[in-house]
Amino acid sequence: MSRAIALAAAAGNAGDVPVGAVLVDANGKLIAEGENRRERDCDPTAHAEVLALRRAGQVLQTWHLEQCTLYVTLEPCAMCAGAIIQSRISTLVYGVDDTKTGAIRTVANLPDSACSNHKLSVMGGILESTCRQQLQSWFALRRSQPHTKGDRVLPPEQDAGLK
Repeated sequence: MSRAIALAAAAGNAGDVPVGAVLVDANGKLIAEGENRRERDCDPTAHAEVLALRRAGQVLQTWHLEQCTLYVTLEPCAMCAGAIIQSRISTLVYGVDDTKTGAIRTVANLPDSACSNHKLSVMGGILESTCRQQLQSWFALRRSQPHTKGDRVLPPEQDAGLK
């Protein structure tokens, strides 16, 4: 999770919402990583989890990631939850719940729903306070800076849906 937090910091420093993800194999070996790149890549699908899963598939030459664990700093959204389910990872570990768009346990529970064709183990709340503080600090800083055309800063009640 520490590496995911470092990736999240890099994303935040580059102007993206600070979320990072790492994927490891059954032996704990790092396979792939990702950080949010939606703003930099102008790509709505460039979430940390999706990028890490894509890279893992390329590295392992398969989309079947059954023996892998994904660590991510923020509870995945519906798009990422769907990608996680489709990749067949064995375990998801995440930092902080997302009360606005969390699709693992908080707002929706896609892994345990009838529409899921794969069950995975889920552990939430790992380094939760660190992950929450990182996101809250980033949004607070963004709100305090002067806006330029194209900048989008959410009001406090919408910033990442954090508890």
